[in-house]
Order: sequence, then C-alpha cells, then structure tokens
Amino acid sequence: MRKIFMLTSLLVIAAFTPAVAGDVDAGEKVFKKCKACHVVDQEKHKVGPHLVNLFGRAAGSVEDYGKYSNALKDSGIVWNDETLNGFLEKPKAYVKGTKMAFGGLNKEEDRLNVIAYLKSFSQ
Repeated sequence: MRKIFMLTSLLVIAAFTPAVAGDVDAGEKVFKKCKACHVVDQEKHKVGPHLVNLFGRAAGSVEDYGKYSNALKDSGIVWNDETLNGFLEKPKAYVKGTKMAFGGLNKEEDRLNVIAYLKSFSQ
C-alpha cells in the first residue's frame, strides 16, 4: 500500500511540475552549429537530413535521405523532447554506431533552446 501511495504521489508531482521550456531565439543561435549539415526551414538535405517536422518522427525514417546509419534506423527512437535532449548531448553515446560526427551540446540550456527552435518547424 505504501508503494502505491508513493508512486501516486510522484505521478501527481510530475503532472503538476511545469516543463522546462527553451528559448526559440537562443536556439536559433545555437543551431548555427548544426547548419553545416542540417536545415529546418525546407525539406532539403545537406550532409544530414532536413529537420522539418522532426517531432513525432521515427529516427532514420525520411524516405528520400539514404545516408542513415543502420544503428539510427534500427534504434526505435521517436523524436521528442526527451530523445532529442539525450541525442543532442552525446549523439555517439546515445546511438552507438550513428554516422553523426557532431560531438554534442554539453549545456542543457543549449539543448533545450535548440529543441524549442526545432519545435517551431514541426506541426
């Protein structure tokens, strides 16, 4: 009974804890590190796939982009705040075998800001 009470309490606290939101304008500035390989404002690929409508999309699933690693395609990841935060922190640690050469964003604030920026290009 005690475990059920504790679990219920944690769920209630989590439900009423506001999500940490990033800043879109600050995210646009941080995204400059990503622009060499990705675009967000059009469905055009560079070295990496476009990031238009990224949220809710399965990793490695843009059909006309053929350079995904098998590791990313087979990861089972669906892009959301949590998965992007983990991936952007250390891509090669989050998905072992990814082709993404970017080392990651160490600062959580930078990651949250980039996530907010990417959300502004998702429907």
